[in-house]
Amino acid sequence: MKSAVPVRAPAVRLGRALAVLTLLLLVVAALAVWGGGQTLDLASIRSDPTTQTLLFRLRLPRVAMAALIGSSLAVAGAALQALFRNPLAEPATLGVSGGGAVGASIAIALGWGARISGIPLVFIAGFAGALAAVFVVHRIARSGAILLPGALLLAGVVVNLIASAAVLAIQYMTDSSRAMQILRWIVGSLDVVGFDTVWRMLLFLAPCWIALLALSRELHLLAMGEDTAGALGVNVERCETAVHLICSLLVGVTVAVGGAIGFVGLIVPHAVRLLFGEDLRIVLPGSLLLGAAFLIAADLVARVAFRPVELPVGAVTALIGGPVFLWLLHRRQRYSAL
Repeated sequence: MKSAVPVRAPAVRLGRALAVLTLLLLVVAALAVWGGGQTLDLASIRSDPTTQTLLFRLRLPRVAMAALIGSSLAVAGAALQALFRNPLAEPATLGVSGGGAVGASIAIALGWGARISGIPLVFIAGFAGALAAVFVVHRIARSGAILLPGALLLAGVVVNLIASAAVLAIQYMTDSSRAMQILRWIVGSLDVVGFDTVWRMLLFLAPCWIALLALSRELHLLAMGEDTAGALGVNVERCETAVHLICSLLVGVTVAVGGAIGFVGLIVPHAVRLLFGEDLRIVLPGSLLLGAAFLIAADLVARVAFRPVELPVGAVTALIGGPVFLWLLHRRQRYSAL
């Protein structure tokens, strides 16, 4: 006998998920704009230049940057977890974070404080390092025309370990002030003045978001297995290559600007799955919105938890994400033993 309760259409579930997460994002963003080291006086926005500067040059750009970086890391994590069929995969898997850290560390150690077309050389060096890491990882993981996901995962982890050692060596050899700058960059920073950097980031990130969302059906099928996806008409090799390149660009841009902010791409997709199910057509856009809300909230905690001292946002995400990672690892091993 068929159930009297109809199955909710994916479009309805997607609409409900997006409505809930959009409302959450708006609430968190409003709290982040209002709160901080100096509470914003909304009544004096029209008349007080200091309040206007605080809102439009500092607070709003910072919230926007947190949203861009959080969205990018989260949606890249959701795509990589589906591609590798591994719930522990995250953007650092590709080695992008480590490569970006090495590039930025070299720029800081050498005192490259100049700008090219308004973009700091540290950002450019970080992005170049991220792309170099991607090239190395892909070269190692490729066997002829085939890209081996298992080898890609392992190569990315090893490249990150090598990059961590390189960053430590650079810090050890440079002077103490630049070593501290490297440390602050590595643990993540969302300091920004004005919207110039935000707009430049958006030019790279928005097309990548659209491309990943367009691949949501293929990723949903790939999560069930390559054979199943191939039988249902998915060009597995082309889809895997596209997702790798898109995620590399997403993470490369965010690492170059915000530093190596960890665990966002790991825990946000899991939270979306727990709330709204496993359908990648919901998980990907849901991760975009929840990733933005999560990093905005983490940055707010970093700013207000120990006022007047401001914590690095990467430390906050690591303190939250580390225990979650261990819990996921424990749960996966327990289920594998059953």
